Amino acid sequence: MLIINNEMVFRLLKMEDCIAAQEHAFRQIPTGGAIHRPRIDMYVPSKRDDGYYRWGTMEGANDGFFAIRMKSDVIHWPEDENGNWTEEKYCVEPGTYCGLIMLLSTETGEPLAFINDGALQHMRVGGGAALGAKYLAREGSETVGMIGSGGMARTFLEGFCCVRNIKRCKIYSPTKTNRDAYAAEMEAKLGIEVIPVDSAEEAVKGCDILSTCTDSMKPVYDAEWIQPGMHVTNLGRREMPEAAIGKFDVVIRQGTAGLQMRQTERFQAERGHSPAAFIAGTEEEMKRIPKRNPQPGFGGDDPQFTDRGKGADKPDFAALVSGAVPGRTSDEQTTFYRNVGNQGLQFSSVGQVVYKLALADGGARSFPTEWLLQDIRD
Repeated sequence: MLIINNEMVFRLLKMEDCIAAQEHAFRQIPTGGAIHRPRIDMYVPSKRDDGYYRWGTMEGANDGFFAIRMKSDVIHWPEDENGNWTEEKYCVEPGTYCGLIMLLSTETGEPLAFINDGALQHMRVGGGAALGAKYLAREGSETVGMIGSGGMARTFLEGFCCVRNIKRCKIYSPTKTNRDAYAAEMEAKLGIEVIPVDSAEEAVKGCDILSTCTDSMKPVYDAEWIQPGMHVTNLGRREMPEAAIGKFDVVIRQGTAGLQMRQTERFQAERGHSPAAFIAGTEEEMKRIPKRNPQPGFGGDDPQFTDRGKGADKPDFAALVSGAVPGRTSDEQTTFYRNVGNQGLQFSSVGQVVYKLALADGGARSFPTEWLLQDIRD
């Protein structure tokens, strides 16, 4: 049983392989060669009077491997003096996190590895966004407008550079030191021009690919900034303005992000950044968790962005690559790739790549598999 840490994942996993593994897995969904279960969270009151404990899992299987990704976080939703409203999280104390991927064999049931989820999480989300750009961005796309300067913003840009001949990126985040650091690091890593700018509008203006990678609880740009021909993708559910919906000529969702389940007091959609969650606590405690975005037509209420009701008829990536539905048909069309839905399958597809690389590398820690086995039938 291997224990694979973030340093090893970053050292061994190449973005090109991350993208290829996901595309291979997503193509298998219609024939039953791959399967996944969308993310479900569970909220339990914590000692913070402004937050909650949140447990989250998602699962997927393909090509002889099964993965479950598990997260244990204390969540809160601060708003600073400038009106920036974000979702923040930690485990034990601010700055530390607990996220694990357990990888198992579907041939024998054998547990194969525990993988820290941080590096693989960043890589799989960036690789997923790159798949959208590969099939929906204009062939001649050269400029990325990036809003957000964290780990996801780094892998998103790396992914875009793998599928398009990107020459420049305009980066905006509210903190100048963060966007300056991002620009210096990514310019050196990717060999492209990365320009820190002073406003979100400046980042969006004239870009071919607009990408938002933030933890924001409210929109981070104005829909009127979107121009014909752009390709748009996102990380969070609440980063996008409601009016953006009307700007898109083509909408493709990565996969099924929601569950066809009746909502109740204890099972609800679109709370905080959770697509679906079971919620414990009193009525008063539950008020701590932000409800669906109040803008009409946004998030869970709008057929462009939901997997419930009318949203179920929005085509997914598998339909796009199989030719069942068209993608971009002209350079003037504005396209949107909803980069969420197949999370569980991303962890099994990319996780098995990491596992095989770690086996060949020989540098991972391990412990006896029999520690996880027993002779009592459960």
